[in-house]
Amino acid sequence: MCIKFNHQSSMLPSEIPWKHASSGQMADEPLNRPLEMQSNSIRKALMSTNPVHGIVIVAAGRGERAGASVEGPKQYRRIGGMPVIAHTLRQFTSWRHCGPIVIAIHPDDEALLADAIRDIDGHGDFIVVHGGATRQQSVLNGLEALADKGVTHVWIQDAVRPFVDHALFERIEAALAAGARGVLPALPVADTLKRGTPEGFVAETVPRAGLWAAQTPQVFGYTEILDAHRRAAASGKSDFTDDASIAEWAGLPVTLVEGSPDNVKLTLRRDIAMADEKLSSFLPDVRTGNGYDVHQLEPGDGVTLCGIFIPHDQKLKGHSDADVALHALTDALLATCGAGDIGDHFPPSDMQWRGAASRIFVEHAVKIVKQHGGTIMNADISLIAEAPKVGPHRQAMRAELSAMLGISLERCSVKATTNEKIGFIGRREGIAAIATATVVYKGMKE
Repeated sequence: MCIKFNHQSSMLPSEIPWKHASSGQMADEPLNRPLEMQSNSIRKALMSTNPVHGIVIVAAGRGERAGASVEGPKQYRRIGGMPVIAHTLRQFTSWRHCGPIVIAIHPDDEALLADAIRDIDGHGDFIVVHGGATRQQSVLNGLEALADKGVTHVWIQDAVRPFVDHALFERIEAALAAGARGVLPALPVADTLKRGTPEGFVAETVPRAGLWAAQTPQVFGYTEILDAHRRAAASGKSDFTDDASIAEWAGLPVTLVEGSPDNVKLTLRRDIAMADEKLSSFLPDVRTGNGYDVHQLEPGDGVTLCGIFIPHDQKLKGHSDADVALHALTDALLATCGAGDIGDHFPPSDMQWRGAASRIFVEHAVKIVKQHGGTIMNADISLIAEAPKVGPHRQAMRAELSAMLGISLERCSVKATTNEKIGFIGRREGIAAIATATVVYKGMKE
């Protein structure tokens, strides 16, 4: 789940109140101190605190090699029915350790970005800055925007690498946990490399042993890479093509981790066409989860069903507010990604949930579904009770479900039936609920 911050897209870079130290910086260690003198204490500070991962998405390029398009630069062109940058952002927003996200864009692209991200959860919390004339300047602008966000590490990602995945994130995290100060995902060069002459002839074959093709995200301790970028800018050096090269120049060691063959950078028009074809050949991964719950009735003044309190001469007995419908829905949502049941996440033995609103349980399940890359499509709840009557409250219940799940009202269904006075329900000893949730996850290849 992403940490939420105020949206700054309406501010120009010159208007953003830059700060020159993050909350992770040692009080007695200013950023202008030489990097080699900072490193030991910074590393100790980062290792002693829980890491907060900031993200910088570099999206200010014009993409001229991809050719002109009515959709705009290549990061805004659609593949699989969605802009390239939206695919990239979704990979980060669905990552469990995602922190504040900064997007560096060209000043002319604000409307394109707004359209591209409007369907991404939390899009109003992205921090948007204008990039510079070079990728290097755009990254620096993005890093500066994180100065007061308390991040310990920063992940710098090309917007046009939409196939980055969580498995790569885990390899990077493992390297950081092992003490790496900079991490570069890369693949060993497989092709034979030739050096050419100005006349177009082969001059020599370049040995490929030890050569690696760099990818993103490139990840660093925040204060160290910010200092390196600032010093590079101050020295007038502007020819760095990635952030690992700036780290090298600044004397910051960079650890290689295995990249991903799928994590390609979309550069040419053909790359975009192939990416669209790849995404279009995926089968939808539609999953259905079921949940069932029952609670005993006892004398009282009303019951809570689907988050709506209904006055009644009985109440439901339970550790929380005993909302049998929402308990069943929570289990249905968790079932779609194999995340256990409500008791695993909110054990009745834990007193902090005594009397708690069951909406908390549903919203927690929604977050888990989204962290697994799921999109909730539909929720259906059937209540089995002799009383009270559900019909007069059905629309209010559907509205509650719509708000909790973040889906439209038409995708939320609530039904009720009696048990024809048969069994414990027929004797008005309890109320039962059956819930079904439909969730679409990232597709599988045909």
